[in-house]
Amino acid sequence: MLARRVIPCLDVADGRVVKGTRFVDLTDEGDPAELAERYAREGADEIVFLDITAAPEGRGTVLDVVRRTASRAFVPLTVGGGVRSVDEMRDVLRAGADKVSFNTAAVATPGLLTECARRFGSQAVVCAIDARRRPPRPPSTAEPVAVAGATTWEVVTHGGRTPTGLEAVEWAQRAVALGAGELLVTSMDRDGTRSGFDTELLRAISSRVRVPVIASGGAAGPEDFVLAVRDGGADAVLAASIFHRQMYSIDEVKQAMAAAGLPVRPVEEAAA
Repeated sequence: MLARRVIPCLDVADGRVVKGTRFVDLTDEGDPAELAERYAREGADEIVFLDITAAPEGRGTVLDVVRRTASRAFVPLTVGGGVRSVDEMRDVLRAGADKVSFNTAAVATPGLLTECARRFGSQAVVCAIDARRRPPRPPSTAEPVAVAGATTWEVVTHGGRTPTGLEAVEWAQRAVALGAGELLVTSMDRDGTRSGFDTELLRAISSRVRVPVIASGGAAGPEDFVLAVRDGGADAVLAASIFHRQMYSIDEVKQAMAAAGLPVRPVEEAAA
């Protein structure tokens, strides 16, 4: 079994790492390059850098901040936010990213995933899915009861501001078919709340796709990382505030995962 990855997330706005609840009420958490260097040293398997204001502001990724971050953290780096074309993905990769994450642009232009996968390979294309629970549909004579009462999630874009009408599990399957080599699944209901990952959402998606799924949104402590993998089927677990604010270390998370029988890279090996 492949090692399960632990990934700190850098939500970046105006060149600074920020964190809030459901992408609002943001507080400053530090410099992205400094945090990335620290996390690489502390055993992060990868780092995700998300320019969370690029899509709402209709601009591209801030490449100079990406370059500074990549130059100080010698672990795989995924960058997302504001990439809307093959050429822009090329620029982000040249700035030091190993993978590029698409969210709003992929929903608006699904074929972009295919174009980028053909040019750079599926392994470099991540589809980020921000999802919010929908109220259960009432029973109908036209639907089986199981379908009518099933939990579904709606994809939202622009930092959680814009509902799309897309059902998250269906979109995940389509994104993979289009060329995404990995999915970054964030529960907008849990993001920043420290109420635990939405394992039901994770399982609904991970059980239907053949690519790795990264769990995001809601981590409160090491046990949540265990549940995301064990119950949610996640291949990797991502968190922000609990690492930024040093509530738990990457080592503590990995120790809990290892104690639960989940394969992880030891911190000494990951940081080497």
